[in-house]
Amino acid sequence: MAADVIDHNKIIFGEPDEPGAAFEGIRMQLDAFDPFHLQVEEVVREGDKAVARLTMSGTHSGTHPRMPVPTRKSFRNEAIFLFTLRDGKISEIRAVSDRLGLFLQLGWEWPESD
Repeated sequence: MAADVIDHNKIIFGEPDEPGAAFEGIRMQLDAFDPFHLQVEEVVREGDKAVARLTMSGTHSGTHPRMPVPTRKSFRNEAIFLFTLRDGKISEIRAVSDRLGLFLQLGWEWPESD
């Protein structure tokens, strides 16, 4: 990823929409879920765009901004990521994932606002 990558999706944590903020969101996700697995199911690329369909799974074993006390519950869900590439690196991220399914599997309360 480019050092100034912009994540337009927010990885459930609500990190700021500013260059480089995606790295903090990824770090928080890795801290909250151990083990965490990401399986790339397929990738399609055209020009400066790439789309990846992923399967993610893990166990809520660490602190998370939405649920600070680990539930020790596991999850498995799918996501679609659209990447914009610049100089061979990811410069922008947009994604859609099954957040409701994630929250239900982990036993988290659905947020009233984001």
